[in-house]
Amino acid sequence: MRARLWHKVFSFVPRRPEKRAPIQKEILFMQIASFGLKSTLAGAVAAALMLGTALPVAAAEEAAATTAPVVQQAALPDFVSLVKENGPAVVNIAVVKNARVVNTPFAFPGMDERQAEIFRRFGFPLPFGGPQEIPEQRGTGSGFIISSDGIIMTNAHVVDGVDEITVRLTDKREFKGKVLGTDKQTDIAVVKIDAKDLPVLRIGSSKDLQVGEWVAAIGSPFGLDNTVTAGIVSALSRNLPSDTYVPFIQTDVAVNPGNSGGPLFNMKGEVVGINSQIFSTSGGFMGLSFAIPIDLAMQIKDQLVKDGKVTRGYIGVYIQELNQELADNFGLKTPEGALVTKVEKESPAEKAGLREGDVITTIDGRKVTSSVSLPMLVSAIPPGGKAELTVIRDKKEQKISVTVGTNKQAEAQKTVDQNTQRLGIQARALTDEEARQADTTGVLVLESTGLAAKSGIRKGDIIVSANGTLVKTVEALRQACTKDRVLLLVQRDGGRIFIPIQFDKKDEGSKK
Repeated sequence: MRARLWHKVFSFVPRRPEKRAPIQKEILFMQIASFGLKSTLAGAVAAALMLGTALPVAAAEEAAATTAPVVQQAALPDFVSLVKENGPAVVNIAVVKNARVVNTPFAFPGMDERQAEIFRRFGFPLPFGGPQEIPEQRGTGSGFIISSDGIIMTNAHVVDGVDEITVRLTDKREFKGKVLGTDKQTDIAVVKIDAKDLPVLRIGSSKDLQVGEWVAAIGSPFGLDNTVTAGIVSALSRNLPSDTYVPFIQTDVAVNPGNSGGPLFNMKGEVVGINSQIFSTSGGFMGLSFAIPIDLAMQIKDQLVKDGKVTRGYIGVYIQELNQELADNFGLKTPEGALVTKVEKESPAEKAGLREGDVITTIDGRKVTSSVSLPMLVSAIPPGGKAELTVIRDKKEQKISVTVGTNKQAEAQKTVDQNTQRLGIQARALTDEEARQADTTGVLVLESTGLAAKSGIRKGDIIVSANGTLVKTVEALRQACTKDRVLLLVQRDGGRIFIPIQFDKKDEGSKK
């Protein structure tokens, strides 16, 4: 209400100086009266203003100091120039998943086709299982150009498993996009379009952000291109239960479906984050949005552009969160750090001498505030590099040097060569324990995209045989995929189904 009244008062002040003075005198007089200044000085000031006489310099300075407002009002930020300069480099990404037929599992665990046929012969309806048609699916997201030759950053979930990508610029030009690489663990993807001399965004540094700082987002919520929203940084290094490797930037910037992959700007017009997630009980914006720090995103981008995948550091420990009771037992003043509960055999941690019950408090001088922050810090260290850990053991602090290894999940992804990519899966051989539990040998599907997904192969499936030959290794599967077609026997939820795969002629160049 006060701001509104002040606006009304000053909106009526004439612009001409000779007409402004009487009104200013009257306003100042009312201000002095409202403060209850009954001193001789206040009276002199008021009389001088009303009579149009001048005050001595010292008296004027003292009067100004006495009547100065106690609180300075900060001006609201102006986003106009920021949007004009950066809007053209923010793109809309439209994606399509083609219609496909998949084989759904049977409702009863362990039921195979032979047992299902018995039920059918006795007249029991089985509406479940068998081929199921999934219609075409369309979606939209956002992205931003970081290189004039068409390199675009967005979220992995925007382009995951899609068959067609269309990138639309603010000048209405459209380009077909190609995914150079994705990293689901950080939700980062890099897309390439065939274009030149494109506008690009300036990349800032997320480590310089402060809570309370103004930020803005540009994206395509619900497909509405180049929509601008603004807010402040609500928190930094926010850890979410579903993400292990991302210290999110929390903001109150309005983010909705379609904003995913769009840039978060600071007031300098620099990208400091990539809008990724919201917290909502309704599906819409509720004041809690989360962005991936640009410092982390650029590290991931560099690996995706160079290798098409991300390799993370690994030391081989199981950890748990500390509470105050545990902190007291381990001789800590505060429950900060990561408590080691298990050390993997032959891991970098074991070789370095880490033990169960150790509390890791820092890595290379960077503080481990919680068990969630440890994987983020370790993963950022290149495999083969050395890291110095500060460890609390027997209530005493000591330093341990460890040579960082390669994340096991990344190693599993390395087993995928071009021919299994031709099929559209990432896979690895079953471990002895997994083979015992599944009562079979085979190859476990880690990811299924492209042709495999269209044909009905899913993540978690076990490929038992190919063209009637048992498949025990990825290499055996690779050999089977060198032909024009392959018939796979897949085990899923205890049951088994055959899935035929017909390779396109354009994939012939992928053969070895």
